Amino acid sequence: MSNSGFTFRRVREEMIETLLDLGIKDFRVLDAISQVPRHIFLDEALWSRAYENRSLTIGYKQTISQPYIVARMTELLISHTNSRGKIFENLLELGSGCGYQSAVLSFFSENVDAIERIKPLVQKSKENLSQLKINNVLFRHGDGYQDWEKEKKYDGILCAAAPREYPNDLVSVLSNDAKLVIPVGGASQKLNVITKINNDEINEEEFDDVSFVPMLAGKSEDGNDV
Repeated sequence: MSNSGFTFRRVREEMIETLLDLGIKDFRVLDAISQVPRHIFLDEALWSRAYENRSLTIGYKQTISQPYIVARMTELLISHTNSRGKIFENLLELGSGCGYQSAVLSFFSENVDAIERIKPLVQKSKENLSQLKINNVLFRHGDGYQDWEKEKKYDGILCAAAPREYPNDLVSVLSNDAKLVIPVGGASQKLNVITKINNDEINEEEFDDVSFVPMLAGKSEDGNDV
């Protein structure tokens, strides 16, 4: 298969049609996803399946989320906005994996801080986004429970791993009216959206049933201890 993008045009269009059929309505999200070539985030052996609506392995017992979940979480993150383009100044992503969701988020924010606990995936993410000439995402090898900037205020936080309960500390670094989109649970998980109204008030909502890898504390240097 060619990596030119032309080979994948038809299946990328079919993926967008699938997302529409599944209820993704925000054309800003659909437009961003249509511009990110999902196959480059996968080993070449999986390219033929890259645009199917399924999660796929990226090694280290991790997966790239299915396109619907990437679209759904992004749609929930930006649903309180109407503008196009880079509507946020700073977004935080926890569990950035191979960088696919990071690439989608890059369309909506001037800056994206992306934290991943498995060091080889951090390097892979950097290479993937460099190939796409996306330069507004800062990848960091760190612990998603604590290694984000405590002094910065984020216009949204997206987490791609599931804690048993969402970390309350994350709400403290949200700007007012900003959202934390995060899967929560163990064997049974729900997609949660926590909106910070102000320092004293939050709004919590539950959406889709989801299945994410658990959110683990600490960092892995080589990915062999996950």
